[in-house]
Amino acid sequence: MDQSSKETGSEIYGYELCRWKLVLVTVGVICSGGFLLLLLYWMPQWRVKATCKKTTLKDCEVVLLRTTDEFKIWFCAKVRVMPSLGASALQNPDPIVHKVSNGHTVHFCESAAEENKNYLKKYLEVPSGIRYFTHHSVKYFWNDSAQSFDVVRGLDDSTFCSSIHNEHSRGLTKEMHDYRKMFFGINEIAVKVPSIFKLLIKEVLNPFYIFQLFSVILWITDEYHYYALAIVIMSVISIVSSLYTVRKQYVMLHDMVAAHSIVRVSVCRRNQEIEEILSTDLVPGDIMLIPSNGTIMPCDAVLLSGTCIVNESMLTGESVPVTKINLPNPSEYPKATGDEIYSPEAHKRHTLFCGTNVIQTRFYTGELVKALVVRTGFNTAKGQLVRSILYPKPTDFKLYRDAYWFLLSLVVVAGIGFIYTIVNSILNEVPAHTIVIESLDIITITVPPALPAAMTAGIVYAQRRLKKIGIFCISPQRINICGQLNLVCFDKTGTLTEDGLDLWGIQRVENARFLLPEERACSESLLKSEFIACMATCHSLTKIEGVLSGDPLDLKMFEAIGWILEEATEEETALHNRIMPTVVRPSKQLFPESKQATNQEMELFELSTSYEIGIVRQFPFSSVLQRMCVIARILGEKRMDAYMKGAPEVIASLCKQETVPADFESVLEEYTKQGFRVIALAHRKLESKLTWHKVQTINRDAIESNMDFMGLIIMQNKLKQETPAVLEDLHKANIRTVMVTGDNMLTAISVARDCGMILPQDKVIIAEALPPKDGQAARINWHYADTLARCTSSSPAINSEDIPVKLVHESLEDLQMTKYHFAMNGKSFAVILEHFQDLVPKLVLHGTVFARMAPDQKTQLVEALQNVESLFFSLTLRIIFIKTLYLCKTVEK
Repeated sequence: MDQSSKETGSEIYGYELCRWKLVLVTVGVICSGGFLLLLLYWMPQWRVKATCKKTTLKDCEVVLLRTTDEFKIWFCAKVRVMPSLGASALQNPDPIVHKVSNGHTVHFCESAAEENKNYLKKYLEVPSGIRYFTHHSVKYFWNDSAQSFDVVRGLDDSTFCSSIHNEHSRGLTKEMHDYRKMFFGINEIAVKVPSIFKLLIKEVLNPFYIFQLFSVILWITDEYHYYALAIVIMSVISIVSSLYTVRKQYVMLHDMVAAHSIVRVSVCRRNQEIEEILSTDLVPGDIMLIPSNGTIMPCDAVLLSGTCIVNESMLTGESVPVTKINLPNPSEYPKATGDEIYSPEAHKRHTLFCGTNVIQTRFYTGELVKALVVRTGFNTAKGQLVRSILYPKPTDFKLYRDAYWFLLSLVVVAGIGFIYTIVNSILNEVPAHTIVIESLDIITITVPPALPAAMTAGIVYAQRRLKKIGIFCISPQRINICGQLNLVCFDKTGTLTEDGLDLWGIQRVENARFLLPEERACSESLLKSEFIACMATCHSLTKIEGVLSGDPLDLKMFEAIGWILEEATEEETALHNRIMPTVVRPSKQLFPESKQATNQEMELFELSTSYEIGIVRQFPFSSVLQRMCVIARILGEKRMDAYMKGAPEVIASLCKQETVPADFESVLEEYTKQGFRVIALAHRKLESKLTWHKVQTINRDAIESNMDFMGLIIMQNKLKQETPAVLEDLHKANIRTVMVTGDNMLTAISVARDCGMILPQDKVIIAEALPPKDGQAARINWHYADTLARCTSSSPAINSEDIPVKLVHESLEDLQMTKYHFAMNGKSFAVILEHFQDLVPKLVLHGTVFARMAPDQKTQLVEALQNVESLFFSLTLRIIFIKTLYLCKTVEK
């Protein structure tokens, strides 16, 4: 029985060795002078089918894998057997002594055997042991109950959150740890550096070099000694250069991955003893203790107690500190949260990922910060990243497809010339020796003899140039593809613009009306206002070694009001429960302490010493929701407050409509047209019945509704100095540039014009797609970004000179010649993907600004851009025609 799985991404077929096939293949290799061996080396599926016979997966010795994507690539792997506990042994209540393959004796007690049985029951096979194979550094284990090979990921495989707290939080015994280590292997992301011999064999056995060797032998036979010698010298130099560069890149990657990968960690055993082990010995189920001074995470682990401040720049590229909190226990509050399956992606706020740097931890009531190991080795987030580098996805560019057809056409032409030469030479009674040499010489014209050497030399030169700017590559052949780039997608904040933001001003709302803009947010009159309280509390800032750190926007907003943030120390939290809040209060330096101070100033100073706000709970910023929210409590107040900030359109939709100013859209449009980044604030008084404990388990949606709109924060985000020059270089190279951002659309359009992505004379058309509603079909409204003159695509009164809807439905060539740029937000993009599939290629081809895009929508956009066909005819046909004429003239001579 064969297996096809979306989880593995491959179709798996089982085979077992066949002796008589092996004998036939051996004879064929000898008779063909080794050519058959080369052919089987290039084609793994032929090698398996030629030496094995098909059988069931349960009994197979070799598996043949074929990817289920569009590439359909074949791989083969040998099935191995891991020693396993027998079923009778697992059910034996007496202590167990099990002998593993290396002679090491492992003792299992009753509880250890029972838990191993429950945990590994679907992989147990009695009595032969656990069968598995390894492909691309991932183990596939045989699941006897499902009759298929499965990938064992760790505790993230169908594990409930309640189980993590109740069953797995007890830790492992030494015996259970030893068995799981044998099952999962060493917790190490090993990047093996190939030997020079292996790299040489892999390089030399390339079909190009084999063909070149055949050509050189033929030329020497035909007394082309100097030319053959020149080609050999060029090839040797290019091979040596390529081997040196590739091996050096492997060594560098190995050193980068191995850095900090082996550390000493403390784990808590089931008997409450703390044991110090190497990180390579960690297995899923171990309880790891996170030190207070931080560490480099050697695995993926879910936080069980305490909080951690983590730098995840290794995974995300952003060095903004992230606060991780412990995973809530659903069994404590079943009505509030409900039980769910743990997922590192869905619960990433509670997960410490491998390779990230834990900067510091916070203790509560003297309790240690504990984390449960869920994934190790190549199954971790870092391991998956390294796997994507070691085993990159094949390239399927049109260039390669055209090149294959080009070579195939040349082979056909060369075959005709080969036959013609043989026939013509026989008719003219040419000696057999001369016929063989001249006929085969026609074949050597198919591929230019210096092509591999020239390509390798160019790749090596390109690698050296990339190395100077800190870019490394272990798959050098992909460098050639970079010359085929015709589009680059940019993010806005931190990429085209500076990371830092400057506060331009604030505009508050009172009685559903905008007040005049204010440059300063730290005035005395606003000290006790809800607007300033929101700026002081609605953020994810934290202190690292006494320095305030966090998101640049949050940092600039907090610094603008001049307040102080105080976090509980380890000594203070030891005296309180785990809900010890972070406190913010006005700075004393804002007010004079001299004798000349007025009575009003002294009152404000006294207020600043007593006015404190505690942040009780934080709902972190979500790029999908486009907002964040906190629950805070003012010192002395009985009721708590909810503060929210985020994208103005989203915040306004969650507020009471009577609190949103009537001119909200026009004011927002005015700021965004000028390129400002606008953040909206909202507030709500919570019910008095909400206690501190209930707040810790309340649903986010229950808080973020019926808010009061408070106003806008206007931030200025300046362009990077090098941005216009870089975009100009890309335009000179005929490389199109696109902006994909989560910011406001008009802000993005303004930045696109400032940096030269959209030229001043070009027009921008906003595509506003509306989903079906009240029986009406989905439609698209088109309007200019400058005039905002609206018009519906289904209206018969559309003038194509004003709104080029007609161009959208015309050919791509006409659209390419028109100086229009389309812009749309994430909601419109989703509607167009679902209801206007025929317009997707035309819109993305001429779309320049994509705003308010969620992370998954960014991926969909890139895929849509990759699927768009080229607008121009390939030059391949011309090259084939010219090469054909050259071959014909050669044959005539």
